[in-house]
Amino acid sequence: MEAPVTEEGIRHIENYLGQGDIDAALPELLELRDAVEDYVKDACVTTDEVQFFSFADMFERLAYRRVERDPRTLVQVDAPFDRVYADLAFAYGAQREYGLARDALKQAVRWDPMNCAYRLDLAELYRVLGDEDEWGALAYSVLERAADAVLFGRACAALGQFFLNREEPLLAAGYARRAAAFAPREEATRALLERLMQEAPDAAEASDEETARALGEQGLSAEPNAEIAICLLMCATDAAHAGDRDAAARYTLRARDLVGEDACSALIRLIRESDAELASEREAGAAGSDAAASQGAGEGAAHAES
Repeated sequence: MEAPVTEEGIRHIENYLGQGDIDAALPELLELRDAVEDYVKDACVTTDEVQFFSFADMFERLAYRRVERDPRTLVQVDAPFDRVYADLAFAYGAQREYGLARDALKQAVRWDPMNCAYRLDLAELYRVLGDEDEWGALAYSVLERAADAVLFGRACAALGQFFLNREEPLLAAGYARRAAAFAPREEATRALLERLMQEAPDAAEASDEETARALGEQGLSAEPNAEIAICLLMCATDAAHAGDRDAAARYTLRARDLVGEDACSALIRLIRESDAELASEREAGAAGSDAAASQGAGEGAAHAES
């Protein structure tokens, strides 16, 4: 059964969206959405053992497995289902149909749960709709999953605003520092820093130690997930082995921007050591199998002679 969505087809609709032609894009998106839902009912039946996704690449699949620890069999759908829903959310948002946009974007996240841009946009829709708890929860969920430094910074900026609303200025200041470090050019970061200075100047001037302690006391993370960096570097290693130097460089730079040069170098050494140990174990296992086979052959020959 052929999937109803192709890369070429979704790009055609996204061209309309890029030109601001919502009236042309929306009917086609609604038709695609209905076709996707009919297809999924028959071809993508979720069970306790199997789940279907439309990850953008192998990195996202690997990262999902390591971060979510989902024991089910993950089946990659060879069609951009997530983009159908994300584009539909964009079209609804342009029409100020924020409830419909939220529902569509929830489906985009379901199909690609590692896409942090989707999560941040969904968080913002919840904020607009007045659900601050879900806004904060979704923004926080990005910290564990972000593979892009700017997206990590945007999540921190959202959390800073969230905690200012909750009258927790030290927590807001802690996230403002991280937003400034990871996404200094983002408007969301600038807006947070300005608001922090106006509403909580003492917290804005607090030391890094004070803000880190405040976050730690609440059990809140404000650092990128090292597991994500490891996944990026593993993909970089695979790309290098496959001769794709450009992809290897891109993955490595993303990891470096996320966790820093020193941590990135340490993780690269760790991965290389792990690969070397695995290769050694495989060689030892192969040698043992060969020796056992030779011994078995010798015993068989001796038995035949007797």
